[in-house]
Amino acid sequence: MKIAVDAMGGDYAPVEVVKGAVEAARDYGIATILAGDEDRIKKEIAALSAEGLPIEVRHASEIIEMSEHPANAIRKKPNSSVVVAANLVCTGEAQAMVSAGNTGAAMAVATIKIGRIPGVSRPGIATPLPTMKGRTTLIDAGANVNCSVEHLMQFAVMGSQYAEHVLKVKNPRIGLLSIGEELSKGDELTRATNVKLAESNLNFVGNVEGKEIFRGAADVIVCDGFAGNIVLKATEGVSELILKNLMEELARKSLVEIVAPALHDLKARMDYAEYGGAPLLGVNGVVIICHGRSEAKAIRNAIRAAASAVENKIVGSIRSSFRENK
Repeated sequence: MKIAVDAMGGDYAPVEVVKGAVEAARDYGIATILAGDEDRIKKEIAALSAEGLPIEVRHASEIIEMSEHPANAIRKKPNSSVVVAANLVCTGEAQAMVSAGNTGAAMAVATIKIGRIPGVSRPGIATPLPTMKGRTTLIDAGANVNCSVEHLMQFAVMGSQYAEHVLKVKNPRIGLLSIGEELSKGDELTRATNVKLAESNLNFVGNVEGKEIFRGAADVIVCDGFAGNIVLKATEGVSELILKNLMEELARKSLVEIVAPALHDLKARMDYAEYGGAPLLGVNGVVIICHGRSEAKAIRNAIRAAASAVENKIVGSIRSSFRENK
């Protein structure tokens, strides 16, 4: 198995991306193909004394910047690192793709180059979130702002398949994000989707309010990408606020060293780098999208997440679920 990595994508590319690939090779034995500026990538590999590891380099002469319009950039820059990485999946040279670059570009190139699974109207980003009971999967976390009932139903099916086959959750509970638990709560889209989910063969547990996400009310939380991205960004901000205030208070009382191990564990549970990245479900291949601020640890874990998705045949599972429900 080989994972194609967009080595020029992200705020700290290529240094942290290459370092993450090296760590993935050393820690997990996962082979990667780094797409990007060959000279710069090889320089970083040499600096890490990683020449003997299962890491290949595929030259890409262009970079899609974070500020560029995704569709336009893909057309204007066919030799960009993210396009080259996607092409490696298309040709079968790699079995998955990881990118911390322009999210819109990664989604667009995955949809255009790799294609959608038959029956899937729109791919969705499935982001892991920590809960009091472990973790839940939020889908969609930003790929689709305007959704229909059909789209939300597809997110539910794909999220359920991912939770069951990759995260190993038996009969995952599906919740629908809303402003209240009652069926009457929410906008027209939410109410209509609730009815459809209740009629489906999924393990639907009803509406889930924002506060219930982190209490572990469901294993998969379904919503449109607008609401999902707000939840995701708010969660990141609140996590940083809690940790910052906690550290300041403990420092004021000279307790930091005493509770340091517990703080380390708490930070690990709330740190997006522990999860690595979020799978783009619905495309005809494994694609992991990382935070733009990802450093080596997040890239390493994203590569591991990509390998796990391949090993657990998530694309085939989703494909079969849509074929059966035709």
